[in-house]
Amino acid sequence: MHIPHHIQGLETIRNENLEWVHVEKPTREKMYIIAKRFPIHELNIEDCLSKNNLPKIDRYDDHIFIILHFPTIHKDKTSPSFSQLSLFVGKNYLITIHQGDLKPLSELFQSCKLDDTKNKREIMGRTSGYLLHSIVDVLVDDLLHISMKVIGNLDDVEDDVFDEKIANAKEVSTLRREITTLRRIVVPLKRIMSELTSRDVKRFSKSDGGEAEEEDYDEEEDLISYFDDVNDHVSKVLDALDESKETIEIYKDTDFMLSSEKTNKILSFLTILFTLSIPITVLGTFYGMNIYIPGSVNTDNSIYNHLSLFLIILVSIALTIVMIWYFRKLGWLTK
Repeated sequence: MHIPHHIQGLETIRNENLEWVHVEKPTREKMYIIAKRFPIHELNIEDCLSKNNLPKIDRYDDHIFIILHFPTIHKDKTSPSFSQLSLFVGKNYLITIHQGDLKPLSELFQSCKLDDTKNKREIMGRTSGYLLHSIVDVLVDDLLHISMKVIGNLDDVEDDVFDEKIANAKEVSTLRREITTLRRIVVPLKRIMSELTSRDVKRFSKSDGGEAEEEDYDEEEDLISYFDDVNDHVSKVLDALDESKETIEIYKDTDFMLSSEKTNKILSFLTILFTLSIPITVLGTFYGMNIYIPGSVNTDNSIYNHLSLFLIILVSIALTIVMIWYFRKLGWLTK
């Protein structure tokens, strides 16, 4: 039977008994078209239309519904953000739904659309489990590329952190945010992939039709190995991000310490400069008072006329002694 490449506006690809439906920028109309042909729950339709669902797996009798997050970098941004991928995996079909910003997945689908039977077989295989692996594998490879690019920026930040002439608090904070964003993507991805490998791969690794043949069992074992390989890549990315998170925290503390030391040096210089100006300030203050001071324009040198000056000097000395005593009590003047 001839199967069209478009089902009422939806792009589809078929290889033997396996069908791949790919939806970019889903609308409610598109989702209802899919729901008429495939056993999709209405709640899952709402999840596909939303962009901020948590990663999860919903299991049904004849299919599973998966939500995964993968990083994307938009043209107007340099930092990665996450994009939601929704998948319906059935016995002889697989539906992928995203907002059109997962370029590796879109390129994989377009490559599979080419009229090349060999290329189509290599990507889709004969089971939905094999196609699921192909999709996840290409997205994890892109995740690995983005992660290594972000982690590679640590070397540049390291050189700037120990350079006192460069203010790099913003760069350190931006890199911390990027690493945190990637960890928020990879941690649940690792959990979901582990569940898929242990519980769902065998369920969708046999081609539809009658009893499983011997070669189907071989494919089942191969799929588990393939998913284990993907899990290994995800684990390596997570380990690298954990190490990078610790490193960037060290850089943050180092930058804070060096900035504080630089600020203390500036404050120390200003304090010394102000301290050196105190004698001149005090002397000028005395001569600016409306009292008799020796050497002033007032020629009357009677000792009684200088009582005000002596009283001010005594009060100043007393206040200085009290301050020194109090500072020593607080431990500010001890070694």
